[in-house]
Amino acid sequence: MADNTTGAMQEFETTLGPGAGPVAGLVLLYAESWAKLPAAFPLRQDLVVIGREPGVDIELEVPAVSRRHAEIAWLNRAYHIRDLGSRNGVIVNGRRVQSSPLDDNDELRIGDAIFKFVDRDAEHYACYRLDGTLIRGASRRAAQPSLLVGGLQMDRIVAELERVAPTLLSVVLRGASGTGKEIVASELHRLSGRNGRFAAVNCAAIPALLLESELFGFKRGAFSGADRDKPGLIRAADGGTLFLDEIGDMPVDAQAKLLRVLQAREVLPLGATMPEKVDLRVVSATHRDLNRMQQEGRFREDLYARLNEYEVFLPPLHERKEDIHVLARSFLARAGRPGYTLSFPYMTGLLQHDFPYNVRELEGCIKRSVALSEGPILSPDLLPEAVLEAMTDYGKGPSHAPPMRAVEPSALYVPSELELRTLLVNHRGNVAAVGRELGKARMQIHRWMKRYGIAVEEFRNED
Repeated sequence: MADNTTGAMQEFETTLGPGAGPVAGLVLLYAESWAKLPAAFPLRQDLVVIGREPGVDIELEVPAVSRRHAEIAWLNRAYHIRDLGSRNGVIVNGRRVQSSPLDDNDELRIGDAIFKFVDRDAEHYACYRLDGTLIRGASRRAAQPSLLVGGLQMDRIVAELERVAPTLLSVVLRGASGTGKEIVASELHRLSGRNGRFAAVNCAAIPALLLESELFGFKRGAFSGADRDKPGLIRAADGGTLFLDEIGDMPVDAQAKLLRVLQAREVLPLGATMPEKVDLRVVSATHRDLNRMQQEGRFREDLYARLNEYEVFLPPLHERKEDIHVLARSFLARAGRPGYTLSFPYMTGLLQHDFPYNVRELEGCIKRSVALSEGPILSPDLLPEAVLEAMTDYGKGPSHAPPMRAVEPSALYVPSELELRTLLVNHRGNVAAVGRELGKARMQIHRWMKRYGIAVEEFRNED
């Protein structure tokens, strides 16, 4: 029998109801009284009532929460939230709603508490508090402390690195710009126990004509201006780890020479007649779609096979917003202002923003706020324009939402990959602007991009 379900309906097919599998729930993103609240609320019943009234299923002693504020129910194979006539309403993905279905990573505000909905692992999120500590009795998956700051998702990644680091596997790090790929690569090197140095090169930052000499080195007299031998980064990493960032930007000629290094474990400097043995572990990273580049002949399939013996995915910041508070506090400490206060409106702005440039952008935001602040309390007027733009329609109801386009006859409309790419080109990668044109929450745009394997950086680096 033919499958007549739409793409939007199919998105719910992996979601299981209470007691039937992975535990859905609400993960706390921020509340001023976060230290007194659980880090997450698993949903273990078909109907859960949220409010301040004693005896409700989720009791929130938080300002602006009504006695019986909202309920979350399992209906038609999906979770839905409904406002129970609260004074301050329910906000989902920045919009005030009377009722709304919930999808993974949707952001909710109930009174002065901000959460995200997860369709699984709520009971695991509950172990990690907003300051990076664990609840009593819980233990980390990773055995060692790490430079990677965050909760459940980062802990899982560090534990993964600990398993892979002692091996000789070549590792590809997948993730958008600013997700911390170089830090992860350096952690892999540290955990590997290799005695050599960690050498990093950004393939996109070095002109193509110079990349080969930087990587492979050269002998004196190899070309005009080569007045001395240069070992190159590959030989410099002998006994250690070579990190090739933005490997997708490496010219095809250099790819062929790198392949030889990986196959023969030897390097031939420019102008040399004899290769030199090297012992190194290669970690590479990219935000580009290497599978598509292989199909287009822009990246060698044999090199990709050598590089991609193990893959680690680094989630974008908008998929781990439970880490924004602890990251912000770590950046305040790094800026010499550990005692500064993150006001609730300031944190609301941070949590509403998508941070397309990820942790690097958040760090810049905190640095800017510290530089402009006139006191120890960070207020929303210190937020960058991009963050303030995301708050333009915050808390407004459906009546304030932009009208649907004429081509969208129903709420189940799903754009094709070509339509979505065209919109991203037109808006230069501004996901919020695409969402406004489609009348959709930005999180839904991110889900469609993930479904089609679209990286937003493709549309922001065209200049």
